[in-house]
Amino acid sequence: MQVPRLYTNAVFAGYRRGQRNIYPNVAILHIDGVNMKEDTAFYLGKRCAYIYKVAVKKGSKKPAVRAIYGTVVAAHGCAGAVRARFAHNLPPKAIGENVKVFLYPSNI
Repeated sequence: MQVPRLYTNAVFAGYRRGQRNIYPNVAILHIDGVNMKEDTAFYLGKRCAYIYKVAVKKGSKKPAVRAIYGTVVAAHGCAGAVRARFAHNLPPKAIGENVKVFLYPSNI
């Protein structure tokens, strides 16, 4: 029996912004399979993580893996995007990279 996957993939699309101002403390995520604003309600309050690798230390064979954790806080627009706040702002090089949105805490 397979172990169920407790996350869904999302893409970090960029920061919340206006015409002139950028708000790097709020990230916009596009979650796979979510195409309408009504579908985003399930993900509000869920945890998310940007997982990345850092340089290999001397004498170590595996690269170190780190994560920045956050929470989905609101819907963004009508096309199913969500806003997320992270413990530390996501770096600009993460734009276009994958983010995991965990299916907990559960409201069911």
